[in-house]
Amino acid sequence: MKGRILSGHRVSGKLHMGHLFGTLFNWVKLQDEYECFFEIADLHALTTDYEKTDELKRRIIDITKGWLACGLTLDKSTLFVQSRVSEHAELHLLFSMLVLVNRLERMPTLKEKIRDLNLHNRVNYGLLGYPVLQAADILVYKADAVPVGEDQLAHIEITREIARKFNSLYREVFPEPKALLTKFPRVPGIDGRRMAKSLQNSILIDDDVDTIKQKVMRAYTDPKKIYKGDVGHPDGCVVFAYHELVNEAELEQIRRDCTKGKLGCVDCKEGAAERLASYLKVYRDRMHGIKDDEVEEILEEGTRRAKVVAKRTLDEVKEAMKLL
Repeated sequence: MKGRILSGHRVSGKLHMGHLFGTLFNWVKLQDEYECFFEIADLHALTTDYEKTDELKRRIIDITKGWLACGLTLDKSTLFVQSRVSEHAELHLLFSMLVLVNRLERMPTLKEKIRDLNLHNRVNYGLLGYPVLQAADILVYKADAVPVGEDQLAHIEITREIARKFNSLYREVFPEPKALLTKFPRVPGIDGRRMAKSLQNSILIDDDVDTIKQKVMRAYTDPKKIYKGDVGHPDGCVVFAYHELVNEAELEQIRRDCTKGKLGCVDCKEGAAERLASYLKVYRDRMHGIKDDEVEEILEEGTRRAKVVAKRTLDEVKEAMKLL
């Protein structure tokens, strides 16, 4: 094993294609190379959805089923729920003393959240402190590396800053985790923006055939291609991006036909919907075959394992800070 990693998903909705191609396939590979901790980040979800907790438990189960369906296993990784390991919240509180407010206000991801969710003048403390909680998530397991895309590098940097400051003020407890930079495929939503649950533009892993077709038929396409015979520009088309993900065998033919005006957008969308539905069926069927009580058993065991490691780290922190 090369070391230990920590990553996770927010509990803000079901898993979608962006998760599948952007993180899950990579995680499945990483669990054979690293000691992996994967968290279901329900506390992070509350930073923007604190009023919507009725579906929280259901979403935790659905996300775990998606993880298992894609190949994560308790034999190779520790799968757990963030809020059930109270050491995350306690370490977050201690770390919050070490970070200035103006440092958090400069975080580019905070600005993106404010813009995407229209949160101007409505930023709560939890959202402002999101990077500090994320730092606690990473450092409570003394993770050596965190798999991220380039857009998340700022979060790793503030985690490294917190680790350095703690180590210099008290004593050497934390490693400075490195970014395990991964070039994630950019999966566009049906509106052309990044696929995200909060933007209501996602194709879910467990969407049925009809739902997938309805979504793909609404997808944004080349605005310059109005009629079937018009020359198309596939590289800027959402639907072509879906073909690139799941239809490699026909990709070059689709490109040629589109650029020569032989393939209309409706036919192209129908083909993409059919391929997507067929591709996702494997994971959808696996998810439907996993029982809720199986998920609870896996999360209970994973949370027990995670808590052992987290408690050990927190005890070290308290001793270093003279709190024990």
